[in-house]
Amino acid sequence: MNYTHLSREERYRIYALKKAGQTPSRIANVLGRHPSTLRRELRRNRGLRGYRPRQAQSLADARRALNARPIDDATWQFARDRLGEQWSPDPISQHAAISHATVYQRVPADKKAGGALWRNLRCPKLRRKRYGKHDRRGVLPNRQSIEQRPAVVATRSRIGAWEADTVIGGGHKQAIVSLVERKSGLTLIEKVGRKTAQAVSDAMIKLLRPYRRRVLTLTSDNGREFAGHESISKPLKADVYFAHPCPSWERGTNENTHALIRQYSPKHRDFTTLTQQEIDRAMERLNNCPRKSLGYPTPAQVFFQSGVALQI
Repeated sequence: MNYTHLSREERYRIYALKKAGQTPSRIANVLGRHPSTLRRELRRNRGLRGYRPRQAQSLADARRALNARPIDDATWQFARDRLGEQWSPDPISQHAAISHATVYQRVPADKKAGGALWRNLRCPKLRRKRYGKHDRRGVLPNRQSIEQRPAVVATRSRIGAWEADTVIGGGHKQAIVSLVERKSGLTLIEKVGRKTAQAVSDAMIKLLRPYRRRVLTLTSDNGREFAGHESISKPLKADVYFAHPCPSWERGTNENTHALIRQYSPKHRDFTTLTQQEIDRAMERLNNCPRKSLGYPTPAQVFFQSGVALQI
C-alpha cells in the first residue's frame, strides 16, 4: 500500500486522542497508521505549547512547500559550504531555505559528477553485535556496575555525566581516547601512543581536569585500558561505572560520537600519522556544529550555557 501524508482530520483526531491520554501506539492503531508515523508526527510538528492540530498542519504544509520549491545557486552554495564543514543536512535546513531531504537528494548527483560532498555525510554503517558470547577481557578490580549508577544519569537532565571509550587506529597502532558528555554531546579527544591503562588514565585526567566541576560520573566499557579507573576517579572526584559487556546502547552517546570521529580519522587510518592539529580541528568542528538532537544549538553552547565556542 502506498504511503499517504496525514490529513488535517487525522491531526485533529491525534490531538483529541492524545488529550484523552492515549499512547502513540494506540493512536496509530485507531488511525490505521504505523506507530513510527505517529512518533514522527508528534516529534516534527509540535510547538512550544505541545502538539496542536492547526499548527501541526501549518508546519507540515510549510515543509512540503519548501521541498517543492526550486533551490537557487546561492542557497545551494551555502549548503555545499556547510557540508564541507561537516554540518549535517538538518542544521543546514535550519539556516537556509532548503530542506534536509533536498540536501540528501543532491549529494548523490554531486558524487556522480565527481564531487566529494558525500564524504562529509554522517552515514555510519550499522554493525551487528554478537550477543551471548563470553567476555574474555576479565573482571576489572573494584569496578562499579552501571546498575549502581544514579538513575538521574539516564534522564540526561543535567550536565556532568560522561561516557568514555577508545577509537583504535589501523593495524592497532595507537588510539584515540574519546570522552562525550551525555546531555550536551560535548566531545573531548586525545591521541595515545599505546592503549595501556596508564596512558588512557593520563589522557582522561588531562582532558577532564579543566572541567572537573562539571564531571560527576564516568561510564566506560570493560576494556583493560580502563583498569586505572580508581586513579581517574580520585583527582576528578567523580564516580566511574562500567557498562555490561555486550549492550552498546548503555553507552549510546559514545557509540554515536565514534561515527562522527571516524569522519576525521577513518577506519584503517594509521594513527601514527595523525597530527595534533588534526585532533584539534576535529574537536573544534564536533563541538561547534549545530546538532538536531539539541534543537540546533551546538554542544559547546549547551555545555557552557553561554553561546561561546570551545577554545582549543
